[in-house]
Amino acid sequence: MESSELIGMAADAFAQGKPVMVFDSDFRECETDLLWPAAAATPAVMRRLRQDCGGLLFLAIGDDVGEKFGLPWLQDLHTHPVLVEENPVLDSLITDDLQYDTRSAFTLSLNHRETFTGITDHDRALTTRRFGELASEMQEESAIDAMAALGKEFRTPGHIPLCREAPGGLETRQGHTELAVAIARLAGLVPCTIGAEMLQPDGDRALSVEDARAYAAKHEIPMLTGEDIMKAFGL
Repeated sequence: MESSELIGMAADAFAQGKPVMVFDSDFRECETDLLWPAAAATPAVMRRLRQDCGGLLFLAIGDDVGEKFGLPWLQDLHTHPVLVEENPVLDSLITDDLQYDTRSAFTLSLNHRETFTGITDHDRALTTRRFGELASEMQEESAIDAMAALGKEFRTPGHIPLCREAPGGLETRQGHTELAVAIARLAGLVPCTIGAEMLQPDGDRALSVEDARAYAAKHEIPMLTGEDIMKAFGL
């Protein structure tokens, strides 16, 4: 199947609230993510991610969404001079030795205020779905109003870790976060995508691309590579 045809099929599926799988590349983390639109999250979706993937559940958001809600990168917080002075251990834990990138995409973790512990499939679905819906609702609102709306519904820390797209998106970073939000953009959705890395059953390594393709074929899920997505954006 031609790459453009596969991209179209994946975008159509995602627009309908169905899953898509993305393998980054042989030259980065060699990992495949199972992804859904955040606003389509249900307890069944969270259960599928938890049971079939094994990796961290994460909510990838566009840089524009992060800017709207004022969400900082944790790496910036953890290296802030004032915080380092107050918490010297941060200086010892500085992130300067990533083997796959130069910067972490993690921002804050959230729980919806109507959750209990926040960890159940029901709770994580509520947090994920409402964040995706709120991001859409706040697109035309000011950052001040968006932050107020976020604080009204959510608290931090929580059980849904958010990863924020790098400024410039795929032109500057080709990580799982950027690829995940790119799928949402191709589908015409707000760039908020829930996903998890797929691991081997023993959990010791990433699911091989061959096994990932077999899973995709079995469950009729469109599977893309980072290269497919880059081509779709003319990169």
